[in-house]
Amino acid sequence: MATQERIVNCPQCGKAVVWTRESRYRPFCSQRCKMIDLGAWASEAYRVPAVDKDEDDESGDGRGERESG
Repeated sequence: MATQERIVNCPQCGKAVVWTRESRYRPFCSQRCKMIDLGAWASEAYRVPAVDKDEDDESGDGRGERESG
């Protein structure tokens, strides 16, 4: 059974990259593209969204305090 080569696009420049163990910089096409991406993370150009906790929630479980009454 012949295996197909998986082709992905470099996330930085869009160039086609063969996805194999021998692809040294995968998913990037080169060290240059890999370092550009790392630099963008380091300069905070990319950010992972965070959910703000409710100020009334001190329990840390996300449910908040319940009033009894």
